[in-house]
Amino acid sequence: MPTFVMLTRVSPDAVKTPEKLAELEHHAVHRLQKTCGQIEWLHNFALMGRYDYLDIFTAPDLDTAFRISAGMRTLGHASVEVFPAVEWKAFKALVATLD
Repeated sequence: MPTFVMLTRVSPDAVKTPEKLAELEHHAVHRLQKTCGQIEWLHNFALMGRYDYLDIFTAPDLDTAFRISAGMRTLGHASVEVFPAVEWKAFKALVATLD
């Protein structure tokens, strides 16, 4: 399955307390499992900087990745960007075919 990277920025109101953060996480996980059951979360990281979180996941296709992005946005507390990604070794193999 294709790999995707999702960068998320959460509104300050959504994370004022640990309880609010846990509630938001619960709603996000429930929403994504309900609408995009075929995804596999590979890694989740908290970040320092412009974005709050980085998630790496696999999905069967681009439509599913779009549903994940839209699903996160409908929660009303986050802005997200999703990017397709390939491992470096696969990218080098792809570039090698350009000759």
